[in-house]
Amino acid sequence: MENGSLAAGTVGDLLSATTARHGDRTAYLYEGKRYTFREVEAAAAELSSRLVSLGIAKGDRIAVIALNQIEWVVAFFAAARIGAVIVGLNVRYRETELDYMLNDSMAKAVISLPKYGDFSYISYFADRKSKLPHLHHQLFLKATGEPGGIVFPANAGKAETLPASAPSVAPDDLLMIIYTSGTTGMPKGAGLSHRSALLSAHAQASHIRANPDDLIQLANPLNHVGGITCGILTFLIGGGCCELVPVFKADTVLEMMERNPPTVISGVPTMLTLLMMNPKIHEVDLNTVRLVFTGGSNVDETLLLRLGEKLRNARLMNLYGLTEASGAIVMTPWDAQHDDLLRSIGKPLDGAEFRIILSNGDVAKPSEAGELWFRGLGVVKGYVGSRRHDDTFDRDGWLHTGDLGYIDERGYIFLLGRSKDMYIQGGFNVYPAEIENVIATHPDVVLVAGIGTPDPVLDEIGRYYIIRRPGSCLSEQDIVDYCRLRLADYKVPRQVVFRESLPMTPAGKIQKAVLRAE
Repeated sequence: MENGSLAAGTVGDLLSATTARHGDRTAYLYEGKRYTFREVEAAAAELSSRLVSLGIAKGDRIAVIALNQIEWVVAFFAAARIGAVIVGLNVRYRETELDYMLNDSMAKAVISLPKYGDFSYISYFADRKSKLPHLHHQLFLKATGEPGGIVFPANAGKAETLPASAPSVAPDDLLMIIYTSGTTGMPKGAGLSHRSALLSAHAQASHIRANPDDLIQLANPLNHVGGITCGILTFLIGGGCCELVPVFKADTVLEMMERNPPTVISGVPTMLTLLMMNPKIHEVDLNTVRLVFTGGSNVDETLLLRLGEKLRNARLMNLYGLTEASGAIVMTPWDAQHDDLLRSIGKPLDGAEFRIILSNGDVAKPSEAGELWFRGLGVVKGYVGSRRHDDTFDRDGWLHTGDLGYIDERGYIFLLGRSKDMYIQGGFNVYPAEIENVIATHPDVVLVAGIGTPDPVLDEIGRYYIIRRPGSCLSEQDIVDYCRLRLADYKVPRQVVFRESLPMTPAGKIQKAVLRAE
């Protein structure tokens, strides 16, 4: 695999190089249609020309609000060609989150679905002109009745001879801004560069032995590193094919696998559990699968046994990645034993520096627990926007993950938990502080504290303890409805517990450890 030169290049260069090698092979499957590398590069060239005609230049930010669909991929490559920066936004975000992220990123343009569910983006943007002063252009996907509507492909063949990327685009230029919630409840925009994303993708592609015969059903959202780096870029490097899954539903994915047998399966443990529990799994021949990798949390033994019974030719790996690392940074080695897979997240990928730091600042010895720090490989230089001075990164370039763990004498990393309050619900990182800040604005709420609690399907779910205003009849459904209007659905509390009081420290802080112990 040609790792060195491309890893130091740009995403536009990578697409051009892959097209030169595998131009007429199928790169993406979407809604039953096949798109070759050559067609996608030509479509990206056409869209990049259109963006330039709108005044979009190097460094300008383009927000994308869409499902895993071919237009998302084309928009990503089009922006990369001209040095524009994609701002990945989830279709589940609502007004409060969109207002903040669009302003914080200073998005100049947005490429969006016209609507998703009962939420109209056309109406949202029409009502937000005064609140989004940087936003000058709205392009709605497949909205043929709307000005600026994008339908793919559009005159793609006319632009095939354009260069892979503008001469001024450099490896250290920003490629994408991905927002990850902070412990204060204010999302932080991690600034991925072409270099950081490609270094991470190349390390993963090399580790999983990505190749042109690979096919994966890609359900991890493209607005996150799990979709864009661990999926799109990793398999672009290998020359393989991604079948885009707009919304994960076990029935739908299994039907896709039956039509287009995968060689690689990826997903958070919740996704894999739902696939293995679905009755249709017994009707699908998965003997083509050579590898399954899962991120978000360690695979449990029950799931491991189910996967082993069904996927007899496949190797199973854990993947530990972070937005701030541009993607994967730790994976299970090929020679790992059964117990290593169950208990450990694996070893750092080639190019990653790693430390475990004790609370006193010393570097931990094997078996001593401390905070995981990483440097090198795909670790970004920092955040952009209002949180750019966050202390997650130190002056020596170390990323302080906030995750606790230890390392053994063989170099395997064992994750013990998160020092922050984050929990992972169905593969999505959720920070209670963000939800608490929303719930606290309800006029009948006096005090609120949220924790993650175990769940057999979603891994963890949010439980929120609330003290109501005296005399209030506030109900659990009232809180759920209040949050649903203001937050992405995966952040909406699954459990609400009303209390007359909450455990407090002498300093007046809520003792979440007591709540967890319950």
